[in-house]
Amino acid sequence: MIAETKLSVSQQDVRSFSVENGEPDWFTELRVQALEKAETVPMPVPDKTKITTWNFTQFEQFHVESSTYSSLNELPEHVKALIDLESENQNLYIQHNQTPAFISLTEDLKAKGVILTNIITAIKEYPELVKKYFMTNAVKVDEHKLTALHAALVNGGTFLYVPKNVVVEQPIQTVYIHDHESAPLFNHVLVVADDNSAVTYVENYISANEQAAGIANIITEVIAESNAKIEYGSVDTLAKGVTTYVNRRGHAGRDSQIEWALGMMNDGNTISDNTTQLMGDGSVSHSKTVVVGRGKQIQNFTTRITHFGKNTESFILKHGVVKDSATSIFNGIGKIEHGASKSDAEQESRVLMLSEKARGDANPMLLIDEDDVMAGHAASVGRVDPVQLYYLMSRGISRKEAERLVIHGFLAPVVNQLPIEAVKKQLTDVIERKVK
Repeated sequence: MIAETKLSVSQQDVRSFSVENGEPDWFTELRVQALEKAETVPMPVPDKTKITTWNFTQFEQFHVESSTYSSLNELPEHVKALIDLESENQNLYIQHNQTPAFISLTEDLKAKGVILTNIITAIKEYPELVKKYFMTNAVKVDEHKLTALHAALVNGGTFLYVPKNVVVEQPIQTVYIHDHESAPLFNHVLVVADDNSAVTYVENYISANEQAAGIANIITEVIAESNAKIEYGSVDTLAKGVTTYVNRRGHAGRDSQIEWALGMMNDGNTISDNTTQLMGDGSVSHSKTVVVGRGKQIQNFTTRITHFGKNTESFILKHGVVKDSATSIFNGIGKIEHGASKSDAEQESRVLMLSEKARGDANPMLLIDEDDVMAGHAASVGRVDPVQLYYLMSRGISRKEAERLVIHGFLAPVVNQLPIEAVKKQLTDVIERKVK
C-alpha cells in the first residue's frame, strides 16, 4: 500500500466526529483545516529510510469503543504487572484503544491544581490551556502529511498540566493499550510544567493482542516553562502488525530541564523523531534511547537537540541492538544556533549487530553556527566484543549467557533511568525476550 494514496476520511467525517465529541468550534475547525493540509503537504523523508510503501493513511475504522475499568483489580494481568497495586497514591491514566479506561489522581495534587485527563476531555474543559500549547510550539500542524493527519484525526492521548511552583513527587503513569486489528491510534500527549514546577511522567504503549495491526500516529509535546523540570520515560512495545510514526518533542524555557529515557521496543516498522528545542538561556536536555530490532523490521530513529539560548547543554545517548534481518538507523543531530554562546552539545551512538544480515547505521551530526561553544560526538557499529565474552567465559559462564550479560550491560544506561520499578522490569523482560 502506498503512503501517498487518498486519505480514508473526508472533511465531513472529521467534522461529524468532532461535533459528536462535543468539542469546541475552534478545535473542530483546526481538525478540518489540518485535513485540508494533509491532502497537499508531502510525507516526511527520514534519512536513509524509504517509507513510500508504508501505510500511514488507509484504514477501515477510525474509532472503536473498548473496555473501561472501575478499579485496579479489574485490569488485565499484563497491565497490572506495570503498576504498583499496593500503593495508595496512584497517579495513573489507562487508555484502551481510543477509550479512556481508568484514571486516578491523588487529592493533594488535585488541590494544588494539577490536571491529569484524556486529551479530548481537556480540549472541552480546559480550552484556553490546550489552545495555548496544542501544536503551537513543539510541533506544527503543517510540518508534513503525518503531523497534519494527526491534528485532524487525534482520537486519544493525555493532557498533564502542573501549575507554577508545584513539585510532583510521585511519578505520573499512563498506559496505552492498543489491541485492535484495524482501527488506527492517533494519540496526542501534552505535558506542561509551568514556571518553577517539576514532574516525572512515564508511559507504556502495549499491544495486548499479538494480532493487533494498523497505524499508530503518536505525537508528544513536552513544554517546560522557566526553571521547570520534566523527566519523561517511555517503553513502547507495539505489535509486529502496527506501523508506527512517533514524534516526541520538547520545548525548554529559561533554566529549565527536559530528560528523556525512551525504550523503543516495537516489533513493527517504526519512524521516530525525538527533538528538543533549548529556547531559554541555561536550559538543559539529555536524551537517552535504547532500541532492539529483530526479524525483518525497519526502524529509523532521529534525535535532535537544537540550542537557541546561551549556556545551554545537551547530551544524546543511543544504544541499539539489531538481530536477524532487521535494519535500524540512528541519526543524532546536535545543532547550536548563532548566538547560543557558551553552549555544549555532546552525543554518543552505539550499535551492536548480532547476526550477519542485521544492519545498523549510526550517523552523528554536529551543526555549529557559533564560535564560543563546546561540542563532540562518538559513534560505533560492531559486534559483541570477543574480549568481554572471553573474560566471562573464562569464569565458567556459557557463551550464550555471556552474550546476554554483555547486551544487558550495553543497554543498562537507559534502562536504569526509568523511575518506576515495574516499568523498568518490563523493559528488562522485553529486552530479554527480544535478544534471546
